[in-house]
Amino acid sequence: MKAIRRFTVRTALPDELAALERLAANLRWAWHAPTREVFAAVDPAVWERCGHDPFRMLGEVPAERFGELARDERFLARLGAADSDLAAYLGDDRWYQHYARERDAPAAVAYFSAEYGLTAALPQYSGGLGILAGDHLKSASDLGAPLIGVGLLYQHGYFSQALSPEGWQLEDYPEVDPRGLPLTQLRGGGGAPACVGLDLPGGQRLNARVWVARAGRVPLLLLDAAHEDNPADLRAVTDRLYGGGKEHRLRQELLLGVGGVRAVRAYCRATGHPAPEVFHMNEGHAGFLGVERARELVDGGLSFDEAVEAARAGTVFTTHTPVSAGIDRFDRELVGRHFAPGDSATPGLAAGDVLRLGAEDYAEGDPDVFNMAVMGMRLAQRVNGVSRLHGAVSREMFRGLWPGFDTAEVPITAVTNGVHARTWVAEEAQDLARRMVPDAGEFTSAEGWRKLAGASEAELWEMRRTLRERLVVDVRERLRASWRRRGASQAELGWVDDVLDPEVLTIGFARRVPSYKRLTLMLRDRERLASMLLDPDRPLQIVVAGKAHPADEGGKRLIQEIVRFADDPRVRHRIVFLPDYDMALARALVQGCDVWLNNPLRPLEACGTSGMKSALNGGLNLSVRDGWWEEWYDGSNGWAVPTADGVEDPDRRDAIEAAALYDLVEQQVVPLFYDFDDRGLPKRWLEMVKHTLVSLGPKVLATRMVQEYVTRLYQGAADSSRALAAGGMRGAGELAAWKRRVRGAWPDVRVEHVEMTGCEGPPLVGGDLRVRACVELGGLAPEDVRVEVAVGRVSDSESLVDPVLAELSADEGAAEAAGSRTVCYHGSVPLRRAGSCGFTVRVLPHHSLLADSAEMGLVATPEPPEAVKEGMVLR
Repeated sequence: MKAIRRFTVRTALPDELAALERLAANLRWAWHAPTREVFAAVDPAVWERCGHDPFRMLGEVPAERFGELARDERFLARLGAADSDLAAYLGDDRWYQHYARERDAPAAVAYFSAEYGLTAALPQYSGGLGILAGDHLKSASDLGAPLIGVGLLYQHGYFSQALSPEGWQLEDYPEVDPRGLPLTQLRGGGGAPACVGLDLPGGQRLNARVWVARAGRVPLLLLDAAHEDNPADLRAVTDRLYGGGKEHRLRQELLLGVGGVRAVRAYCRATGHPAPEVFHMNEGHAGFLGVERARELVDGGLSFDEAVEAARAGTVFTTHTPVSAGIDRFDRELVGRHFAPGDSATPGLAAGDVLRLGAEDYAEGDPDVFNMAVMGMRLAQRVNGVSRLHGAVSREMFRGLWPGFDTAEVPITAVTNGVHARTWVAEEAQDLARRMVPDAGEFTSAEGWRKLAGASEAELWEMRRTLRERLVVDVRERLRASWRRRGASQAELGWVDDVLDPEVLTIGFARRVPSYKRLTLMLRDRERLASMLLDPDRPLQIVVAGKAHPADEGGKRLIQEIVRFADDPRVRHRIVFLPDYDMALARALVQGCDVWLNNPLRPLEACGTSGMKSALNGGLNLSVRDGWWEEWYDGSNGWAVPTADGVEDPDRRDAIEAAALYDLVEQQVVPLFYDFDDRGLPKRWLEMVKHTLVSLGPKVLATRMVQEYVTRLYQGAADSSRALAAGGMRGAGELAAWKRRVRGAWPDVRVEHVEMTGCEGPPLVGGDLRVRACVELGGLAPEDVRVEVAVGRVSDSESLVDPVLAELSADEGAAEAAGSRTVCYHGSVPLRRAGSCGFTVRVLPHHSLLADSAEMGLVATPEPPEAVKEGMVLR
């Protein structure tokens, strides 16, 4: 009896309790404590047994209990209040509605991601990417932003993690029954389930049904292939998150991108929701959405080039990985088969056109590979990383797409991630915040956080102790369950009752386990670590969690290494590894730990938002200056682990950075925590906590992040999309034709001569450098280009450092040579620095519909020796 299929039986609710269904069906309960309190009152024992999952709980409460509640006036009043509150939340104007009254804001934005971490009750996430996507949707809902989320419904989610007796990671894939989740099925005309499909090689057709989760005001569309409309092999397309071989992953990403756009269209038709003006790819997994949007436009009469311009204008691409191994790259032949005539996922598009979008046709690229991130960038006019440092790393990674430009000018910006406070901040901390600052709107600025920092040290310390104690209780329960699964008997586990101590400094480390995150750096000197854990006067304790990808044997070995250390009877009461890291465990850790440890190999951490969650709960960060910490560490809101940047030997680098980490813990972190005053309070520690709240509070919020996406990226994308769509897509046709003309003429564009003018002596600081340049434009007109002068210090590699740019103007009566066009330009740039400097001139394509001067990757500069004019000494 092993082939068991799960299904859910639900109790019919009395009419008086119909609001329970409405409240359970909207995932706002995941971040709204009053709603959860209503469900807890239904049946506290069942509520605990169901892991605080309202939808599951409603299926397990006896009918008799519902009958009692239907006659309980006090409960009905609480239920009515929660129902009314949800209705007001869904209907009232919020930040976006006020913003839209001042700007012609996008009517809707479609947000695509391969995973979503909204709640542990909807296990459709693996790690940071999904948690970020979930927080993005929740914060968009809180702000009233009209997002539509799009993803896949995985039949087995990611995986459930356990440990073998030897400490090796074991994976289990429990089946998910969508009818037992807070989902509804999208239905089309006549009430039949809505279905989207795409053709695959061999005459197969992949069909997906669409389930809808409600994250407050935001619908999340999840595509499901596991149904009888598909043959058995295609039902497995949505089996597991990040599972299977290359073809399996390619088909998942085709379904997400191509099928996702079709699902959005079906949803808007069925519900009357405004059609999205902007499409946001959260990583390259969703890159094929741009191909499908181009197909729609080709079907409408545009050429492929025109369709690409129109589609990319309204598209935003966010890259999350600072390592090439994190990018999906497929064999070109495999991708080509899925776009071949007769079996194409996007009929009407030539396979060659699609393949060019993902081609690594630059110096460092592989011509046999189709790169999903490269395609995403070519199909999005706006691209961003997820922290300031990650933006810089991304510009370096992808500079081959913009040859001729300095890395700093590669058009990839950054929007630093944030976290959804109501999801991650403990109720005790939220209660304290409400008492100190009744107007929640004040938390968008530092002033509200300064008011919160006015709380007494005693009150703040008591809150921290309560959260630490709750973590200790949770750790013991989880550790006991883990050991039982590893084969230990109950009689052998008495020691678990003494694991951790609510009075001891607690460090947390929890994340995915690729090698660059260095899970085991803390084990570099095991005796030194043990001495800190076991210090009789000032001990510390560490809670560790994390999952390795099922195919990552190296990551599993790292987990086993730390598990074996934590199994040692000498230290096991001071350090634990907890399996099955999920959102519920993450909440417990970021709320209960005093210090959040992060020691990646810099600069390979894109952002790392778990430390933000800890900070909002009164924790302090102890981190390598990578991701967001590089940006917002100020010297007093935590500790920065020194890094051995430039040390080539990885073993030596680890040794140096581990020693620095030990020194920080021993000499600064531990002494500060145990420095109690005569009231038993660590006053200096609490001062650092307060400073952390003020310095980081308004920055780390996901509402700040979503507002930046709206104002900096979505609005611009909508404006660009409208400009190209105007006049029956006239703008798209004009821009595509202009780009063809410019690309064809560009080989003939060159800077013929550059000179300084009006200088009788050395230039002086405070004056202007005046420049004249003659440019051969070939077949282009002056309005097709922008000519700039750049002035700066000259590096050893003969390039300008931190150049100042100024535009040059065409001379009147520019001379035209027979068969060509030479135009002279002049202008000046202010001189602000003394010292040895240089200048150069460059020519860029210019058009009002370009989002960035570097967008086309074309630039013309003088040939050496005129490339950088040296010898200026500014006095």
